[in-house]
Amino acid sequence: MKRLLVINPNTSERVSALLQTHVQAAAGSHVQVHTVTARFGAPYIADESSYAVAAHAALDAWAAALAHDGPQPDAVLIGCFGDPGLMALRESSPVPVTGLAEAAFIEAARHGRYAIVTGGERWGPMLQRLAQALGQAQQLAGIHTVAPTGAQLAADPAGAHRLLAQACRDAAHQLGVQAVILGGAGLAGMAAALQGDVPVPVIDSVTAGTHWALRTTPLPPQRHTAGFDIAWQGLSPEMRALGQTTA
Repeated sequence: MKRLLVINPNTSERVSALLQTHVQAAAGSHVQVHTVTARFGAPYIADESSYAVAAHAALDAWAAALAHDGPQPDAVLIGCFGDPGLMALRESSPVPVTGLAEAAFIEAARHGRYAIVTGGERWGPMLQRLAQALGQAQQLAGIHTVAPTGAQLAADPAGAHRLLAQACRDAAHQLGVQAVILGGAGLAGMAAALQGDVPVPVIDSVTAGTHWALRTTPLPPQRHTAGFDIAWQGLSPEMRALGQTTA
């Protein structure tokens, strides 16, 4: 049985439970999904500072998960639409690593030009920068952020449906895109409910992330054993232990 480790880089156990449910559903019964939660940081990542801390928290949660006895994961998925720590984890992991945003970008680009709809106004420039770093800026037509955060949207499903459906329609009509990404761990499962109200495919970032993490021909890892190449000081015991390994 294939094992998928999902890292929630914020401290919300509710988001972790949502990820566990939707990733397992998307992965199927032949995959064992294990979701871990950041041991420190913000309950919701909504700005540059919480994003920076989340990258460290993702590395720490990954190291802590590997420290437990038992089978190691076959792939790792960062359960945040923003992929904090993606490149660092990819550099440090002996198995494939992806994030919700990277996977959703790739899935949406298969349809043509695409837009992003997500919660939290500060995510606009952050996601634009990420798309540039991942080589997706040319296909990304625009980013439509709504004022409520993903956590606030998840707390009011009926209100979220109305707001997000209109945002997706606006993105499709105003930008002339062929697909819209509904981005955010807290919005897992909402894309299917919105699809009937939107004239182009609506990509669920959690479903896209799951499928890309479990792809048949994964990208080759950069190393054979988990490790950081640096002897850390003042960090968690698990990170210090991995920092003493070599590629």
